[in-house]
Amino acid sequence: MNVQGLPPIVGGAPTVLFLGNAPSVLSLAHQQYYGNPRNAFWTITGALYGFSASAPYPERTAALINHGVAVWDVLRFCRRAGSLDSAVEPDSMVANDFGAFYREYPTITRVFFTGGAAEANYRRLVGFDDARRFIRLPSTSPAHTMPVAQKLAAWREALQ
Repeated sequence: MNVQGLPPIVGGAPTVLFLGNAPSVLSLAHQQYYGNPRNAFWTITGALYGFSASAPYPERTAALINHGVAVWDVLRFCRRAGSLDSAVEPDSMVANDFGAFYREYPTITRVFFTGGAAEANYRRLVGFDDARRFIRLPSTSPAHTMPVAQKLAAWREALQ
């Protein structure tokens, strides 16, 4: 299946960027980041930024934007069967244009990867720069079996 990425959640002058790898099948179907209800992204960010994880999508995204948070994926395009990052065909990966994104949003100083595939593919396709701090967080995916409370604690510590 061809996977076309979603536009970023961004506004104003973000200081933080959360990067996933590529949208899941459910995210694409809903045209929403972290659209799988079993994914802990909204539970964790809601706890961190003080909004309800069950609020309508526009309210959740507005809350992130109001806290200076942007959300995007590393991959603009790829081919993948299903939703697992491990199923992405390596030769199909096309990264988003981070050079243009960072020029448009120079206030981003911290980039957090929401899993290992996002970090590995960013490193391979984009590369790190000295202008930002890059940190890998525990994945919010239901496939990553760490308890949500442990994920939240790790995210909270990393964001301090």
